[in-house]
Amino acid sequence: MRAVVQRVKEASVSIDAEIVGSVENGLLVYLGVCKSDTRKDLEYLAVKIAGLRIFRDDAGNMNRSAIDVDGAALVISQFTLYGDVRRGKRPSFTDAMEPVAANELYEQFVSVLRELGVPCEKGVFGAMMDVRSVNDGPVTILLDSAKLF
Repeated sequence: MRAVVQRVKEASVSIDAEIVGSVENGLLVYLGVCKSDTRKDLEYLAVKIAGLRIFRDDAGNMNRSAIDVDGAALVISQFTLYGDVRRGKRPSFTDAMEPVAANELYEQFVSVLRELGVPCEKGVFGAMMDVRSVNDGPVTILLDSAKLF
């Protein structure tokens, strides 16, 4: 499972010009699910993201988590995080999990993040979405449950 995590001042997702999720002062999380992912992978990433100390403390250092600053997360499904372009220029998505199972893990990920104390909004799995954000910093972190980076 992979995630791109951005610290944001605000973020929203809309479908056909209707906002379906939005957050302020929190995280924008793009989440990709690999065909070999299990509950263990999503729990690892959820715990890591909930505790990720990328918010400023009183001294201006990145030392606080989303939980510490009462931040929320907007979680967007993103199968293209498993796009492989090592050969040629057209991405191959053979490592991405098939949609029905991926949606189950995506929904479980959001539930676990909420259980950890991070309020979550989300997009609509598999939909064409417009995502808008105002990055704070900018701060962008890449995470992989297989610890590849």
